[in-house]
Amino acid sequence: MTLPPPPFGRETIESIIPHRPPFLLVDEVLEIEPGRRVLGRYVVPVDGWWFQGHFPERPVMPGVLTVEAIAQCGAVAVLADEANHGKIPFFAGIDDCRFKRVVEPGDVLDLECEFLRVRGPIAKGQGRASVGDDVAVEAMLTVYVGSE
Repeated sequence: MTLPPPPFGRETIESIIPHRPPFLLVDEVLEIEPGRRVLGRYVVPVDGWWFQGHFPERPVMPGVLTVEAIAQCGAVAVLADEANHGKIPFFAGIDDCRFKRVVEPGDVLDLECEFLRVRGPIAKGQGRASVGDDVAVEAMLTVYVGSE
């Protein structure tokens, strides 16, 4: 697979990872080193499907979805590596996860993931989601890259 130079949007992202709306939580990739690191962005929709119940009087993006957005962004880097093209990324672990800021409708999430160790089908990466200069979530993510 030949990637266009970043930045690139959802059409290219959808050609790399299997996630689809309404569960695709990455809008744009700004920087990428396939198999190594990625910087992306997600604009939290004002009408996100989760806000109706989380919480009606004080809409907040669920923390687990923020972690998922980081993981999806990381999946772009992992699956952009030619050896992993067409495979499916599965969570294998979430460690040292810290929630530091509430994510609200309309926030722009800057998503980062840098893989510190890749051994066979297992990749371990440090992830972060930020809104402006404020870190919203940090976590160490472990991903298993399985076949279709």
